[in-house]
Amino acid sequence: MTNQEKIMIPKKSSLKGEDGYKTFSIRIKDETVQSLDEIAGQAHRSRNELINLFLEFAVGHYEIVE
Repeated sequence: MTNQEKIMIPKKSSLKGEDGYKTFSIRIKDETVQSLDEIAGQAHRSRNELINLFLEFAVGHYEIVE
C-alpha cells in the first residue's frame, strides 16, 4: 500500500478536558434560563458563551461582606 491508498489522520494535540475548560452541571431557575436565552439571541452568542462572560465578570467584580 502506498500513502495515497490511506487516509492520514493526525493525532489531536490535547485530550478532551485539556483545553483549559471544565464541564460541570448546575441547577438554575427556568426564568433565568429564559432570560439567558433571550440575551444570547440578542447578542448572537451561545448560552454557554454568555454564561462564561457573566461568570468571568462576576469573578473579577465581587466583594465579600459580613
